[in-house]
Amino acid sequence: MILVLSHAWARDDGASADAYAATTDEFGEFHAAQPGFRGRRLVRDTVDRTHFINLRWWDSLADYERMVADPAYPGWIDRLSEHVEPRDPQKQVLEVVVEHEDPTPTTP
Repeated sequence: MILVLSHAWARDDGASADAYAATTDEFGEFHAAQPGFRGRRLVRDTVDRTHFINLRWWDSLADYERMVADPAYPGWIDRLSEHVEPRDPQKQVLEVVVEHEDPTPTTP
């Protein structure tokens, strides 16, 4: 399994940050339909409230690259980009070497 980690800085810590989080949530449906997708989390810095980190888990790098090549993907990136500072992408692709399941039980 791999983890794709990327950083984004919203234009402000109010409306832009909220819109970025909402669009990321919507983007989750697109991810969920992709083969090899394992999960996604968006986390926010507790000090710099404009700073977000996207964590996305995939079975393989090929699965992630297939999703990025989907013709609908650039439209999602454009929508997200409306709410963030223009910066060079800060992305890492990492291999998961040890994994522990979330001990918190989920409730339906």
